[in-house]
Amino acid sequence: MICKNWTARLKGLVKWEMYDWVIVGGGIHGCTIAASLLKNRKTEINRIKIIDPYPVPLYQWKKRTETISMPYLRSPGVHHVDVNPFSLKAYGKQSCSRDKFYGPYSRPSLSLFNAHSYAVFEEVELQKAWLKGCVEKIKKVNAAWEVQIDTGMRLRSENLVVATGTNNKVYTPEWGKELCVSFPNQAGHIFEDKVPPFIPPVAVIGGGISAAHLVIKLAQLFPGQVTQIARHENRVHDFDSDPGWLGPKNMRSYSQLQSDERRKLITEVRNKGSVPRELASRLKRLQKEGAFTIILDEVDSWEKKSSSIQLNLTHSNKTAEAKTVLFATGFSNSVMETDWLQELIHEHELQCANCGYPVIDESLEWCEHLFVSGPLAELELGPTARNIAGARKAAERIAGQR
Repeated sequence: MICKNWTARLKGLVKWEMYDWVIVGGGIHGCTIAASLLKNRKTEINRIKIIDPYPVPLYQWKKRTETISMPYLRSPGVHHVDVNPFSLKAYGKQSCSRDKFYGPYSRPSLSLFNAHSYAVFEEVELQKAWLKGCVEKIKKVNAAWEVQIDTGMRLRSENLVVATGTNNKVYTPEWGKELCVSFPNQAGHIFEDKVPPFIPPVAVIGGGISAAHLVIKLAQLFPGQVTQIARHENRVHDFDSDPGWLGPKNMRSYSQLQSDERRKLITEVRNKGSVPRELASRLKRLQKEGAFTIILDEVDSWEKKSSSIQLNLTHSNKTAEAKTVLFATGFSNSVMETDWLQELIHEHELQCANCGYPVIDESLEWCEHLFVSGPLAELELGPTARNIAGARKAAERIAGQR
């Protein structure tokens, strides 16, 4: 009993380390915001912490883009993690890489983008702010945000940024969930932490840009042994939303709309499941060469057939067999369902629109000293909120406020 009492007393005497900023999420959004705060001298490296489940910045970004072997970004060369919009282009001039930028929009190669990102992070010593772990609870204590992590550590900060993106909640169609659980070595989502080995013949489920990159990769590895199952023909768009949404051309009228109207408009104008022109052309060429087959249909159910999986199609009443089934079906829209986030909303009566997403002001502030980025900021930033351009916009607004 005496030992327990002393332990309780010692806990009460623990001095909390106070920070200027705590950022939850170490992906492109969280790191871009951190770099902006540091470069704009809004804080110092010993006064900021980034909480992320993975050991280094952009860990998931790098893993996912490597999985699908994405050669170039869809975003133009002015969209990156640094403050100066021409930073990446200047870095590219110094690079020895041959394939630096592609097409009229100067889209950077993945290797160049990653190298530039890590150069920026080294410049601001971002790794010193890194804290590996998952948030369990956040609450306000005496005008400071208290963040509890699954490692047992607790932090306090004047400002808090929630930049968790989609919280790694991938979307898998209902028929595929049981398949992935039953045969994890033969079926899985390409953006899960553990991806099943690529053993041909392979079926790719999905019709967007991630599926396109994956099909191209697999068609080169296993020509003639790849089947893509998609609900639609390739939807060709250079970007996932019109460039007019990056500036006042479209955003001026958008800012006059109410939350429900904004949500409806975002859904309408986002080029969901689309691919840029050169990917569509490459897929068409590979298809003509017989490197892969595309089936425009949906899967109704599946059956295990010896070492293969039989996929029963909905509209054609046909079947497709594969030894590996890979889902390239994107992420779930349930970004607001995280337990600690729901508790935060409830305890502090944070305002949400009918769609469940935060109602925030122009500085992306949900309540005093609590900021959001990525999907959580799209009712304010519009259709580009989730991508790299949205990360830059968020960084500009957040770093400009304090």
